[in-house]
Amino acid sequence: FNRTLDDYALAPVARGYRHLPDFFQAGVHNFVANFGEPKVFINDLLQGNGERSVTTFGRFVINTTVGIVGLIDVSGKMGIERHKADFGQTFGVWNIANGPIVELPLLGTGNLRDATGKVLSFAISPFGSNSDTVETLGTVNTVGGIVDGRAEALPFTDQLRKQADYYLALRDSMAQRRADFVLEGKAGRAAAYPSVCVKGEPDDE
Repeated sequence: FNRTLDDYALAPVARGYRHLPDFFQAGVHNFVANFGEPKVFINDLLQGNGERSVTTFGRFVINTTVGIVGLIDVSGKMGIERHKADFGQTFGVWNIANGPIVELPLLGTGNLRDATGKVLSFAISPFGSNSDTVETLGTVNTVGGIVDGRAEALPFTDQLRKQADYYLALRDSMAQRRADFVLEGKAGRAAAYPSVCVKGEPDDE
């Protein structure tokens, strides 16, 4: 199901998206990243990383105001680097075991710990749900995040498709990336491994 959905919907849309002007892609990427900063902030706190939580909070305030709801990464231009954090990483920092590999509809491949983190992330809304404006922005963020994220991963997955067993290569590669991500959270700093970037957007991982 996931492979068919990706082959006939997500990947083609993502390839078309990558032909849009770079400034448009950068704006979508920045908006999605900024909208997700509150959850990054929550996970920074849960991981006991005060320094990173202050950085995340500062980035969100600056980019939401001066950066026009996050469309412009003003904080990045000021040298305040973006980092990622999610509930799967937090569980790993808490030394919760990976669990078995699971393949969930729409959520894709991952270990049980990360899959649980994804479900929890969907259930939590730092902005609340009583505002039509927030709900609209949330919808835009969801759609933009799916397309932008798939476009960002295209070079990675295209390379993996050259392997004899695409699923096995994807599973093992994602397992290694997530293990590195947990180590990053434990160290409280940005990861040293390279990441995939949106065309025209500098690597901000």
